[in-house]
Amino acid sequence: MASRKLVLGLTAARRLRSRAPVLVSSSPFLEASTSTSDATAATATRGSGLGPWGLFLSSRALSSTRPVSLSAGDAPGSSAADHRSILPEDEYHKLADETIHDLLEKLEEYGDSLQMDGFDIDYGNQVLTLRLGELGTYVVNKQAPNRQIWLSSPVSGPSRFDWDAPTNCWIYRRTGANLVELLEREIGELCGTPVELS
Repeated sequence: MASRKLVLGLTAARRLRSRAPVLVSSSPFLEASTSTSDATAATATRGSGLGPWGLFLSSRALSSTRPVSLSAGDAPGSSAADHRSILPEDEYHKLADETIHDLLEKLEEYGDSLQMDGFDIDYGNQVLTLRLGELGTYVVNKQAPNRQIWLSSPVSGPSRFDWDAPTNCWIYRRTGANLVELLEREIGELCGTPVELS
């Protein structure tokens, strides 16, 4: 593949060799370059037998593959999913359903004891929604294809939690946060009353 790119680059360079003086003389890129880069380009051009644009095109043909850019959520390292340890689907559903149902029960009890205006909890279509009036809304839902529980928080934003078998809890791999502990801390601080969800 690399040799084919080299041949294509050299062919393009030969075609442009006759036009290179016109292109080079009218190039704003070359006019704006420093004297050091002019000297480097001149040395490289003399040694190769190609004009500056021919050299440029042949080097571009060799390095035409673009680097892959990763989004912040998919950065390699501790946040990357280890696909060897993904839960079997039935076990994932069992653990995720238990976790979300436990959160639902404990948050309902908390809301009854809190007597806060705007406190409302709802569960439907595998999505748990906790409204805290003007303080914001939490959404907890299953993401079966990734074997994760996703959280949308008015405090910490979106997070994706994976099951961590050694600790028996849902962990956000990027920060090491535990789903239940994160919810306890944030909701307790927002509402001004501690909540126990574990």
